[in-house]
Amino acid sequence: MIEGWMDEIKRDCDPGLLGMIFAHNGVVRATTKDGRPVKGMKLSYDRTKLAEVIGRLKKSSGIVDIKAWINEGELKIGDDIMKLCVAGTFRTDVLPVFQELLTTVKSEIVREEEVF
Repeated sequence: MIEGWMDEIKRDCDPGLLGMIFAHNGVVRATTKDGRPVKGMKLSYDRTKLAEVIGRLKKSSGIVDIKAWINEGELKIGDDIMKLCVAGTFRTDVLPVFQELLTTVKSEIVREEEVF
């Protein structure tokens, strides 16, 4: 998926504006942040809010495209949680937008429940 997004971005974006593509692939861990073992997680997300955030961030200076996919349902250890991709002109354009996207997704869009 991420490689496909990168190919699509390279094909569809103005090559004079594309200098960096940053990607993230979150995976279900076997433990909570404090080290307790889990069997997996239940995950849901707000599709409308995700679309709004992507639309707003795509208007940021130096950003040429943003892609996001979030897995939903009952996930087991090793399953993908989410994939994010931000493309832009310079690292200094892409990294802050990527950080804002990831932070917003984790704090406002995704609802996770660990399964013990």
